[in-house]
Amino acid sequence: MVIKEATNKLKIGWFSFSCCEDSTIVFTEMLNDHFEEWSKVIYFQHVRILRGKNKLQGLDVAFVEGAIASNLEKKKLLEIRKNCKKLVAIGSCACTGGPSAQRNMFPKELEKEIEGLLRKFHQVDKVSKLEDLVRVDAKVPGCPMGEERFLKVLNQMLEEFGVR
Repeated sequence: MVIKEATNKLKIGWFSFSCCEDSTIVFTEMLNDHFEEWSKVIYFQHVRILRGKNKLQGLDVAFVEGAIASNLEKKKLLEIRKNCKKLVAIGSCACTGGPSAQRNMFPKELEKEIEGLLRKFHQVDKVSKLEDLVRVDAKVPGCPMGEERFLKVLNQMLEEFGVR
């Protein structure tokens, strides 16, 4: 399939919070297969796995992987939401909180036992899925994310922003 170079590209960011970053690995592998095609229609504006110098302001779409486990992560998520038109939750932790949020279900005695670690590493008492803190416009569930679902959402975003 031949795709002409888009005059306006979809400006995206890829961000990862508390999780195993398996969706970032899947995204990286997908770049191996799609980079030539995507580079014609996507501007990778804030993708730390690709660029050393990134810009947060003015994103069309932020793809956010992981749950929020600290106030610092919450602050960063709020900043991302402020700087993007659409936010997509990537992977199970972003969509449901788990498995990163499994400690939210610990019995009281185990909560007491890990209390010192939570303070030492500046963690909040309860881990949050993204939509508990910000508006989420689309979700790509799975641990790791489903590739077909990601492609469907990506194509939807390209269409919404008039890039294809």
